[in-house]
Amino acid sequence: MNPAIIIVDMLRDNLGNERTGKREEEKIIGPVSGFLKQCRSLSIPVIFACDSFLKDDFIFKGRMKPHAIRGTEGTMPIPDLDPQDTDIILEKRRFSAFFKTDLDQTLHTMNIDTVAVGGINTHFCVLATAFDAVCHDFYTIILEDLSAAYKKEIHQNFIDAYRNSAIYPIFRVMASTEFLRNYRDEGTSKI
Repeated sequence: MNPAIIIVDMLRDNLGNERTGKREEEKIIGPVSGFLKQCRSLSIPVIFACDSFLKDDFIFKGRMKPHAIRGTEGTMPIPDLDPQDTDIILEKRRFSAFFKTDLDQTLHTMNIDTVAVGGINTHFCVLATAFDAVCHDFYTIILEDLSAAYKKEIHQNFIDAYRNSAIYPIFRVMASTEFLRNYRDEGTSKI
C-alpha cells in the first residue's frame, strides 16, 4: 500500500476564527491535526482539497452563500491543521477534489494506490471525493472519525450506508487508528 491523505474543505471560511467547539465540524479539528502529524512522520503525503470559487460562481445560484473566494485567505486550510511545505494545497471548484483538477495525475505520478479521505462535509465533498477516487482506480477509505457533517445524524447515516459497500474492499469506511495500525503492520501490502 502506498497511501495519501486527502483532507477536504477544512478551510478558514468554512470553520471561521471564532469557534465554540460545539459544531460537529469543529469537533474533528484536533483529531485531524493529530492524525496528520502521525501521517507526516510516516512520510504519507497530505493533500488539502480546498474550495476555491469565483466571486459570481454558478455554485452560488442555489442556497449556498458565497465563501472561499479564490485569492482570499478563506480558501486556505485552517492554521490548527499546521499545513507544512511538504503538503499539497489543491484548489477545487466543485465538490470532488478530482473534478477538473490534476489530482489523479499527481497521485499516479507519486505511485499512490490508496487514498484516505476526511474533512467536511461527509455527505457532500468527502463522499464525492471518495467516489471519484474509486472512479480513478484508487483503493479508497473514508476516515469515519475524521469526517463530519453539520448534524451528527447525517454523518452517521452516510457512514452506515457505505460501511458495507458493494465494492468493498476497494471502497471502505475505517477509523483513523485502524488505518494507521494497518499501515504500520502491513507496510506495503494492501490495507
